[in-house]
Parts: sequence; structure tokens; C-alpha cells
Amino acid sequence: MAWNCGGGGSVADGLERRLGEPVGDVSLSFARLIGGGWALNIPSQLNGVAADWVVLNGGANDLSGSGCGCRVCDSVLNRLISDSGTKGAIPELVAELRRRGSRVVWLDYYTAPRYAGTTCVAPYRILERRLDRMAAADPGVIVLDLDLVFRSDDLSLFARDRVHPSQRGSGRIADLVAPVLIR
Repeated sequence: MAWNCGGGGSVADGLERRLGEPVGDVSLSFARLIGGGWALNIPSQLNGVAADWVVLNGGANDLSGSGCGCRVCDSVLNRLISDSGTKGAIPELVAELRRRGSRVVWLDYYTAPRYAGTTCVAPYRILERRLDRMAAADPGVIVLDLDLVFRSDDLSLFARDRVHPSQRGSGRIADLVAPVLIR
């Protein structure tokens, strides 16, 4: 969520333009849901945040930084979100945001060109299924699949690292999210 924040090209910047109202942004690159120092811990970033809507994602840095490589890593996945979608760091964070009165849009990951066609996609597909189960249990939680607006073969959507979004890619994310927030 924090990629492209310099220069007005982040997802939050795009949402602000599309919605015509201020959009807060507490995201930082390289943050994690589990662990991470104070500022690089997503739940800590959201301490005290109470808004009508909170748009976020997370888990990729946890999975990639866990030593699991591209393997399905049940221990990390389970700490993030259980198979039922009811336990773990993600459901706990979402439940806390809901207690504060926020509706939540959770952005699922797109397939990045660096990982397309590899086993690296498998853990993210499992995460996606679990997120969908979590959202199905609460009408105040919406999971949006970024594969709806990203194609891994369209390199214009990706930064040079071929993982993070380019400014155009961040704009596509904002295009997907904005109508949900307007409803």
C-alpha cells in the first residue's frame, strides 16, 4: 500500500483524487502483520485509527521473510489466518477495526511477473481462500482480488522490481477500490 507514496502515486493518493476527499495513509513499505518493529508492524501502524473505511493488505512480507521461500508454509499461514478464516493476526486486526466502527477492504495480492507460473504463487492462493472465508462471515469486510485489475504480463503495472505496483498499477488498485467506498 505504501509503494509510490513519493510523488503522489500511491493507492491512497489515487483514492483521494477519485473520491474528492482526504484519505489518510499510515502504511510503510516492508511492514509485516506478525513481528516487525513498531513502525513496520501493520497492527501498530493502525493503533488509534478509526475511520469509516480502512483499506489494507498484508502477509506477503511475512511469507517471504519467514524462510519459507516459495513453499507453502503452514506455520506462517496459520499465524496469519487459519484455514477457517477466523483466527490469526489478520482476523484479529480486522475484528479490532470492526470494533472501532470501521468497515474493512482487504486487498488480496495479484500475481507479480517475478512469480507468475512458479510455485511461489501457491501460498498466496491459500491466503486468498482464507481471506474469502473471513470476509464471508462479516458483511462489513470486503476482500478484493487485485488479479481483477492486474495481469502479470503487463509490465507497465509493475515497478522495476516486478513485484510492487508502478504508479499506473497503484492507479488500477485505486480504480478497483473507489467504487466500493462510494456505495
